[in-house]
Amino acid sequence: MQFAERLNNVETSAIRELFKLLGKPGIISFAGGFPDSAMFDVAGIRAATEAALTEEAGGALQYGATEGYQPLREQLAALMSAKGVTGVAPTDLLVTTGSQQALDLLGKTMISPGDKVIVEGPTFLATIQCFRLYGAEVISAPIDDHGVDVEQLEKLIAEHKPKLVYLIPTFGNPSGATLSLERRRKVLELAVKYQTLVVEDDPYGDLYFDAAPPPSLLALSFEVPGSREWLAHCGSLSKVLSPGLRIGWLVAPAELRDRAVMCKQFSDAHTSTFAQATAAQYLRAGHMPATLAKVRAVYAERARAMGAALQRELGDAVSFVAPQGGLFLWVKLTGARGQLQDANVLAQRAIAQGVAFVPGAPFFAQNPDVSTFRLSFATADVAKIEDGIARLGQALRAQA
Repeated sequence: MQFAERLNNVETSAIRELFKLLGKPGIISFAGGFPDSAMFDVAGIRAATEAALTEEAGGALQYGATEGYQPLREQLAALMSAKGVTGVAPTDLLVTTGSQQALDLLGKTMISPGDKVIVEGPTFLATIQCFRLYGAEVISAPIDDHGVDVEQLEKLIAEHKPKLVYLIPTFGNPSGATLSLERRRKVLELAVKYQTLVVEDDPYGDLYFDAAPPPSLLALSFEVPGSREWLAHCGSLSKVLSPGLRIGWLVAPAELRDRAVMCKQFSDAHTSTFAQATAAQYLRAGHMPATLAKVRAVYAERARAMGAALQRELGDAVSFVAPQGGLFLWVKLTGARGQLQDANVLAQRAIAQGVAFVPGAPFFAQNPDVSTFRLSFATADVAKIEDGIARLGQALRAQA
């Protein structure tokens, strides 16, 4: 068969390929980017499902509008309003099949072969793959502990004139970094100055451990004149409610949103109305605050346990910044005292010791740093985290 040439621009996901190695009994995995299924509010979702079938069965089980199920759009607008986002009406929202579809729709509507896009280095692997699928040249902007380096970002924008800039400002995947308030305002100012679309991906912003993070770019956009017209915001219920519902949304300038709606019509007509009705009932019932409080407490405990175990078991062989939210801990092998500095090698040794993680190189669109790797603390309890990090220490010390 002769396949589309655009498939030559992408490879299968390194993370998905890694999962093929995880069938070994007893293996402890820090590889996935999943929420813990034990944290799902099954009772609340069951009640929401029953309410959807009792109160709005016709709407829940029938075809729906491509833009989204109106009761859910209303609930999502209220949810964002509670987080400081003003001026976003339900009609401003496009409900998507997970935020991943929102990113795909942005790729379809914005990117032509040869266009340049800027992402963080490192960033969400699937975004790199998605944008390359549509023919983009993907350029990395460096980050530090406080998110993207805005001075370097401006230089890259001025030089490359990208079609868009993609950022995960809050508890980034994989870095865990959070963009400072000052830098957030600067990013919005750059969007206006260079008339460049900024895409804010925000699936983790509700998963903070102590103090809430700075307001989203969308919330801040109303303080920076003109920036709202150069900003697209992707949200998701996957990490806080259930990934199986596949509920995400896109807020974008009207012209872009309308084109995204058109492309979504070609893809799936609409996101599952049954899932949308269930999510709407769940949000309407007011369950989310209690669910978030529980999840934040559990993930905070696990993140701290993982950080402490890394310091205890690997010492100066690694460096990292303790995450303040999200699902991930981003680690760098220091090579101190001649120790291993290649995470790909460590990953193979770790599998042999019964523990798995994702090497960092695939998360870079350019200049991959092979000394980095990502650990997820979300799906393992404290005992498994301590056991897994002890095994990781053994893998580090193992002879080649």
